[in-house]
Amino acid sequence: MNFKKPVFLAVSLALAALAHAQVNVGVTVSATGPAASLGIPEKNTIALMPTTIGGQKINYIVLDDASDTTAAVSNTRKLITENKVDIVLGSTTTPNSLAMIDVVADAQTPMISMAASARIVEPVDAKKRWVFKTPQNDIMMSLAIAGHMQAQGVKTVGFIGFADAYGEGWFQEFSKVAGSKGLTIVGSERYARNDTSVTGQVLKLMAARPDAVLIAGSGTPAALPQRTLKERGYTGKYYQTHGVANNDFLRVGGKDLEGTFLPSGPVLVASQLPASDPVRASALEYVQKYEAAYGKGSVSTFGAHAWDAGRLMQVAVAAALKKAQPGTPEFRSALRDALEAAREVKGAHGIFNMSPTDHLGLDQRARVMVKIEDGGWKYQP
Repeated sequence: MNFKKPVFLAVSLALAALAHAQVNVGVTVSATGPAASLGIPEKNTIALMPTTIGGQKINYIVLDDASDTTAAVSNTRKLITENKVDIVLGSTTTPNSLAMIDVVADAQTPMISMAASARIVEPVDAKKRWVFKTPQNDIMMSLAIAGHMQAQGVKTVGFIGFADAYGEGWFQEFSKVAGSKGLTIVGSERYARNDTSVTGQVLKLMAARPDAVLIAGSGTPAALPQRTLKERGYTGKYYQTHGVANNDFLRVGGKDLEGTFLPSGPVLVASQLPASDPVRASALEYVQKYEAAYGKGSVSTFGAHAWDAGRLMQVAVAAALKKAQPGTPEFRSALRDALEAAREVKGAHGIFNMSPTDHLGLDQRARVMVKIEDGGWKYQP
């Protein structure tokens, strides 16, 4: 009996399958709903990502979770069980991303979030070992704000933030650093992302007479407290978080935003950075590609978070393809390991150096202070 022919055929079929394998990338973003101004540029950025890596086709399945936590979880389950994705990118907001962790951990599928809270990746435990993220941690940005407030002579601060994980996370992190910069928080209020009025909260803050107000919101809903404060005659300093760094926020807030300070990733003011800045070149690369596709001045920091997720994904896929075949548990595990081992990956927001205990991997090169001036973003050296 000739055993060579069937063995040869089996090997040939296996090699053919490997040659035609594709890497399935599942994406869930908030392209509609309250966080749409964040999710739309993220969705747009997916179209700019590579379609082949290491000779293998990359297939992107993009779903909209409508800024809803339940939908984000449902999308994640669908991507894993029906689309058999090798990696998940998303979601846009902190509550959505936190809700997705159990799903990806149970399926042992790596996830790269585009939301900010450190709680998405910290501490790295049995579940969060599968989770990574690209936006700067709130503590990094809190330090930037507190330091700037101190330099501006601010002594007392009023705080108003979202009544969810984003707002609470910011309050916790800012509270940790405020005292070290001689700042006292004299009022703390919350509001929902879809609220249409915050008059009551604003009046309470103004009664405390803070030197500055920090608004911990993201996207266009973060403009509401500032507009209300302006209407009520508040004349102190205004600070926002990096969650507002897009042109939709400028459009909605208009003249009420003039003079506002915020921390941001370098990409927001890439062309204003000094030539010596280590992130300038990689930030400008993204700006040029995005504006070539969507028009001059269309870039936002949120699309850049998606770009950085793609940069990390690209590095991880190239490494994992050397160890396993896409569509297998071994490949997903190799992707996770490669993400954790990523070193000196240059993105639009910073330079990523991951480790087993750090699934963000950014340092102080990933943030600058910015002022809203003449309806635009002005770099503050």
